[in-house]
Amino acid sequence: CCPQLEGLCSFLQLSTCPEHLLVCFCSWLLALTPDLSYTSAAILAEQLFLRRVLSLTQPPSRHLMAALASFCSKYSQPFCRVLVAAVLQEPGEGAEQTKLVCELVEECLEPDCVRLVLSQVLEVPLSEKLLPVAQAVLGRQVRGTPLVPPRFPCQLQQCWSKNQLSSPLVALFQEVLPPELFDLLVLTLCRQAPAFATSLNYAKLVMAVLTMYQSQVS
Repeated sequence: CCPQLEGLCSFLQLSTCPEHLLVCFCSWLLALTPDLSYTSAAILAEQLFLRRVLSLTQPPSRHLMAALASFCSKYSQPFCRVLVAAVLQEPGEGAEQTKLVCELVEECLEPDCVRLVLSQVLEVPLSEKLLPVAQAVLGRQVRGTPLVPPRFPCQLQQCWSKNQLSSPLVALFQEVLPPELFDLLVLTLCRQAPAFATSLNYAKLVMAVLTMYQSQVS
């Protein structure tokens, strides 16, 4: 069904449709039963968002952010495999793309996908562009954001995490990196230290690791 779905997306011009219609289309996708297969969701993530995100030269519109948050709420794994991977591997600075990935990590993605993003960062050569993404992942470990209702937009998730959590709940929902992923992060940072000797972002990332995981770093 993959060629047919790609052909349908092309016929409907989903990659270039107005962004307010994109929100409506994503809401319709969430209501479909049964759920989309992984392959179909990956194709739709590419067709709906890849061109739009890679071409960003300014912050995304509220409609685009709403559509991204909506799609991520149900199909975050294929979304990360397709779109986040493409952003991380894209050459150049990609400032707006990096900010977008950081916001998705901080406010929208579920814990397993946050860890997936970090593993994707560590699969490619570390660059200045990728350091804020790794920092955003570690920020989730500190904040320990609980999962909120999946259709909440990013803005409401932020309000939830900042205003409605008591200290016991923060401890209950705290996210922790798996040991193997943490070890890979530390090894990567150690190996890349000479290349980032003057990088403020690298220094912030190292300090975050040392602060949060001081008992595991010797």
